[in-house]
Amino acid sequence: MTVGLFAHLGCMAHEVPTGHPERPERLAVVLETLKQKEFQPLKWIQPEAAQPEVLLAVHGRSHVDSVLGPFRDAANVQRFVHLDPDTVMSRGSAEAARLAAGAVVEAVDRVMKGEIAAAFCAVRPPGHHATRDRAMGFCLFNNVAAGALHARSVHGLKRIAVVDFDVHHGNGTEDIFWNDRDSFYASTHQSPLYPGTGAREDRGVADNILNVPLAPYAGGAEFRAAFEQTILPALENFAPEFLLISAGFDAHKADPLAQMNLDEEDFAWATRELCNIAKRACRGRVVSTLEGGYDLDALARSASAHVR
Repeated sequence: MTVGLFAHLGCMAHEVPTGHPERPERLAVVLETLKQKEFQPLKWIQPEAAQPEVLLAVHGRSHVDSVLGPFRDAANVQRFVHLDPDTVMSRGSAEAARLAAGAVVEAVDRVMKGEIAAAFCAVRPPGHHATRDRAMGFCLFNNVAAGALHARSVHGLKRIAVVDFDVHHGNGTEDIFWNDRDSFYASTHQSPLYPGTGAREDRGVADNILNVPLAPYAGGAEFRAAFEQTILPALENFAPEFLLISAGFDAHKADPLAQMNLDEEDFAWATRELCNIAKRACRGRVVSTLEGGYDLDALARSASAHVR
């Protein structure tokens, strides 16, 4: 059975000002590298946009309205609306955000139906900073949380895990999972770094949050040790019924927004280890979604290593 690649060109319509790191070219280079001959077995799937009820299962109505609303008025001639200094919307952003969340939700559905073995969602805007009530850090809707809660509400699963190796802590996913003892969130991330959350002592309502902050300039040895000594044993003990991955590649040594020293082989290693646990715990059910990664060459190499 093959791996699904969920992608929609509507995600390119989320325009940002010149010089903004979360630019459409990020998605373009990922999709281009996944067109190479070695990736021909991938099943390309164009997702549907997430419906309001999916978004409202994750976010408050005021937050959903704040993302869907800025360009509903045809008289709004602004090119960009800033939700915060870093998080910007254009006329195509709301639909792109719905498509990004919808891709993860549909990937969960197709894995659960047995149509594909696993999935990678090549989408933007990213999602793991979006809290229940706030867009921030380039993120509008929390895509991975939408998939996680959908797996429970529609497919009847109970224990859902998200592992996040983006260089920035996924404060939004932590916020959404904090009081949910049947959801497990684990993160490696550089600290100190935006958004300033993800302390080791932050554990959630039932030790269901696991943060492993890494110092600036940490490399593959420290990253792999964090997985081998802390995250993988905890994930195995949690025994998830479904595993989602927040796949950010901005801990790469070439990335301009952080100071860590990973390379694409580190991401490939982590992916293999996570998939091995999924094979034992949840029939290999894995859905991964793109988060950060802002050096285009490093992003392309890292995403292809992850999917490979």
